[in-house]
Amino acid sequence: MVQRLAYENDKLARRPQGHNGEYFVVCTLYYTPKESGFTFERGFDATLVTKPGLHGRKYPRDFLRSVKKEGFGRITTPVNGRYYIRYNGSDSYAFTSNATGGGGVLVPRYSAAMKGGHGGLRRGAVIETTSPELQKIFGSNRWKIMDTGGGLRRWQIDCYFGEDEPLGPGKLQGRPRATTFEYAYANVRILN
Repeated sequence: MVQRLAYENDKLARRPQGHNGEYFVVCTLYYTPKESGFTFERGFDATLVTKPGLHGRKYPRDFLRSVKKEGFGRITTPVNGRYYIRYNGSDSYAFTSNATGGGGVLVPRYSAAMKGGHGGLRRGAVIETTSPELQKIFGSNRWKIMDTGGGLRRWQIDCYFGEDEPLGPGKLQGRPRATTFEYAYANVRILN
């Protein structure tokens, strides 16, 4: 995957006009997991645990693991009007009003995340993808980079799906129940 991304972007950079706002990327998916989907019946470790920042309130263990990976999770019962838990790092959590990125509240099927910047491909950029698979899964081909992701690689864009219960336990809890999508290659063009 890494070699193909480097090869395709090197080809674009060698053109007389250079990248000229066009890049070759791999698009992946992130989402906001919903606490309601983490049950023993579905195969999850739903043992209730608390963590620093949760003020003694308990949540299913696998739900908190997903919040740690995805950054946010939607809780069933709000705390002081807040419907989300945010992972703060260092095994600490906090209650919050919205799932947000560095650029504001995340918008399903429009917000995207990436690591650092590559020329004009940076936070705040609005991009258009050419992947029919992304259009089919997300119903969108236009994205705004407004978030970062610690686990992302160069030339990877993580597209925000929205809120959903997890697809299943284990590795599947990193995907929403509505799709089995893992990744797709796409050419992207910067629109702004």
